[in-house]
This record gives sequence, structure tokens and C-alpha cells, in this order.
Amino acid sequence: MRVIPLLTAAIVTTGLYYAVIEREALLAFARGEDAVATDTSAEATAPVAAPATDNAEKSGAARVRVVALRSTARGIDSAVILRGQTEAARQVEVRAETTSTVVSEPLRKGAQVKAGDLLCKLDPGTRPATLLEAKARLAEAKIRVPEAQARLDEARARLKEAGINLTAAQKLSEGGYASETRLAAAQAAERSAVAGVATAETGLETTRAGIEAASAQVAASEKEMARLDILAPFDGLLESDAAELGSLMQPGSLCATVIQLDTIKIVGFVPETEVNRVKIGATAGAELATGKQVSGKVTFISRSADPTTRTFEVEITIPNPGLAIRDGQTADIVIAAEGTKAHLLPQSALTLNNDGQLGVRVVGADSIVAFFPVTLLRDTSDGVWVAGLPEQADVIVVGQDFVVAGVPVTATYKEASQ
Repeated sequence: MRVIPLLTAAIVTTGLYYAVIEREALLAFARGEDAVATDTSAEATAPVAAPATDNAEKSGAARVRVVALRSTARGIDSAVILRGQTEAARQVEVRAETTSTVVSEPLRKGAQVKAGDLLCKLDPGTRPATLLEAKARLAEAKIRVPEAQARLDEARARLKEAGINLTAAQKLSEGGYASETRLAAAQAAERSAVAGVATAETGLETTRAGIEAASAQVAASEKEMARLDILAPFDGLLESDAAELGSLMQPGSLCATVIQLDTIKIVGFVPETEVNRVKIGATAGAELATGKQVSGKVTFISRSADPTTRTFEVEITIPNPGLAIRDGQTADIVIAAEGTKAHLLPQSALTLNNDGQLGVRVVGADSIVAFFPVTLLRDTSDGVWVAGLPEQADVIVVGQDFVVAGVPVTATYKEASQ
């Protein structure tokens, strides 16, 4: 059995014991001091209270020095910021309603048109002849009305005569002065007169129905003639060339596209968390990609959210004199909303806590640091406007990244105007 490894292990174990367990005694021995025996009594183990002045000095030495800003909340006009694009106030694709060929020279894109201006004229073909035929049938039907009315009057007169004869025959027959044959003949004549009246009334109604049919045919022919002239529905610009001369147009074929730009819309989409802050009639401004700034009013807020983005469409109507704003330009939108209380702080005062929340650290009661999450409202050249702080707050602006909530500090204060 080897002895040297065992001795080595014993020596190392003893050295580790004194180095770890009996470290104080070992250090005292090295300094040449006598080791103090450990007293297990409660009196020996009781800590000795330090003087109050010593505690105060230690507490002051442990505090971190910071600079705090005495800030008071102020009322500001809040705003909802969106991104959108310009759109024409009205845009219509004017299409044909009948089949024919174009016989007019085309108008070119960019041309200004007025409501009722001719965009495309179609070949009438046989439509004028059809209209004349319908008018002739209407006139013929109207001529038949007096004739049918005369027949009805004649039938009613015969009915009246037959009624008189029947009454006379019945009285003579009751007195024995007329035969049964005469009475039967009078009754037959009266029934024939009734049938004649019914036939005449039917003829008159048929004639009137013919007039209605002829009138409808005339109206249809006139409408078909009107469809030959395709007109501009409102004042605007042509966004596309009108249909070329000789083009075959069918129902639904495009004649031209007309847009209205003298009043223009800016369309954006507001998140569902801020949609209740936007009101109809609220003042709104926008900055276009060209740098041009415009202003107008909110005229529409969608009641239905986009199923994909969960945002609501907002439309702002603005004047566009001279048609300087084009359709489809990108715009940064700012919509005025109800004011709120906020603090103006240096942007450098913002920090994050351990949970990643954006906020600021303030000097609270007893000079203890507290963390307040904030909401960023607006970024300006003078600083950032934030909400979420009390009315009065001592915000740490220097040293906030070296302390956390609950740490005592020694603060040097400066006013907001400095």
C-alpha cells in the first residue's frame, strides 16, 4: 500500500479546512494575533448597536447622486397620426349601354370636361326608323279611341231602348194585350243589348291598352336613341382616352374614365385602439410626399374594420384649387383629438425597466426611486410629450440608467425652464 498519496491527501484536506472553515483563525495566526475563542452564549453573539451618526454616514455614502427635473403636467392638443394617400373625390368609368360603333372623334386623357359634355357618340343605325314606327302606332291607337267610345255609346243606347221595350211588353202581357212571343222577343233584345255594351267596353279598353303599349314603345325607342350619346356625368378630367372612332361598343364597353379633383380626399386607416378619438368634422392636416402641407375636415369614419388589419378607414376632404394635388400621392396625416395632460421631458430621460416597458424614473417619497410607465404623445424639438405621470413629478434626467426602483438617491433639482 502506498503511503505518500494518502499523506498528501490528508495534508491538502487539512489545508483546505483551515483555508475555508477556519479562515479567520488562520489569518489571525498569520498576523501574529491570538485567536478569539468563540462564545456560544446569547450575550456574546448579540450584535453591538452602532451609533446613530455612523448609520447616517453609511446611508448617505450608499446613496447615488442624480439630477432631477421638477416637472408639472400641462394641457396639450393631442393628435392621431396616420399614414395614407390621396384619392379623387369622384371617379367613374363611363360605359356604353347599347351596341353600336363610335362615330365621334376621341377626347384625349387629361382633357377637362363639364357635366353633360359628349364623350362618345354612337351610330344610330335603324333606331330613328324604329322610333318613327312607334310614334305612328301611337297615333293610330289614339285615333281608334273616339270610334271605340262611339260604339260604346251606341251599345248603351240600344240597351236603354231594349229595356223600355221589355217593360212595355211585360205590362201588356200582364193585361192580356200581348202575346208570350212578344214578351220573349223583348227579353232577348234586352240581353243582346247588354252583351253589346260589354263588347263595346272591351273594345274601348283594348284601344286604351294599345295606346299604352304604343307609348311604351315610343319611350323605349327614345331611350335607345339617348343611349347613343354617352355624356360626362360631372365636371372633371379624363383619366383615359375616349373610345376610338369606329370602335364597336357593346353594353358594358368602356367609353372613358372621368375623375373629379377640384375637391380631393385623403384616405387613411386608424387603429382600433384610437378610432374613438377621431370625430366627424375634426380638423386634420397632412403633409404630402412632395412636402406640400394641406388641411381639411374628417368627413367619414368607417363603422366596419378591415378584416385583415383590424383598422378603420378615415376620409379627410380638402379643397384642391388648381388641381395641384394628384390622385394616389402618399400623405402623413395628423387628426386633432381631445386635449390631454402631459409632461415635456428631455428625450434622454426615457428608459426601459426590466420588463421592457418605456417609462421614466422619478424621485419619490423619502428620496426613493420609482418607475412610471409612460405613453409617448408627441416628439418636438424641445423634447417629448409623455402621459402617465402624476400632476407633479421629479423626473431623473441624469443618472437614471444607474438606478432602479427602490434605490435611495441624493437628488439635485432643476426647474423645467432651465
